[in-house]
Amino acid sequence: MFLIVGLGNPEEKYARTFHNMGFLAAADAAELLGAKFKKKECEAQIAESFVGGEKVIIARPLTYMNASGRAVKQLMKKYKLSPNELVVIYDDYDIPKGHVRIRPSGSAGTHNGMRSIIAETGFSEFARVRVGIRDAEVNIPIINYVLSDVKKEDYELFSSACKRAAEAAVALAKGESIESVMSKYNG
Repeated sequence: MFLIVGLGNPEEKYARTFHNMGFLAAADAAELLGAKFKKKECEAQIAESFVGGEKVIIARPLTYMNASGRAVKQLMKKYKLSPNELVVIYDDYDIPKGHVRIRPSGSAGTHNGMRSIIAETGFSEFARVRVGIRDAEVNIPIINYVLSDVKKEDYELFSSACKRAAEAAVALAKGESIESVMSKYNG
């Protein structure tokens, strides 16, 4: 079994913001796996699929970004998952816009959603797929930036980055090694 979690905020007003890259990539992952977001459980919107006979759950927490850990903790407990069966996709201000970076573990950095997941689950040894959002030309506070809408001229760049992030997460769910996925998708 495998859990792919895309981080974001559930309200429509956040749909096109930088902070919803995880939600967008989760939708792409569901599409790649032929799954639809049909139900809600554990404070998350859920899509389910099977890969090689193993269940894959794609989740978008409905708890808002800063409390994402609540939903992840509930899902991990309900499905009796270990950290190596989890991948989290999220936006990262520390990475240039449009870049994708995969890591096997790490700290939360400046990301409150990741802080929440690490605090709630008690572990940080899980895969993460980060979509870079930093624009060197924008000089506003991070909180204002992440909650602002992606510029129309950057939409294709971010759409492509989310698709690559989804492909990386699905590759992990299919059992590809983190090292292999990192060599294919980092950059």
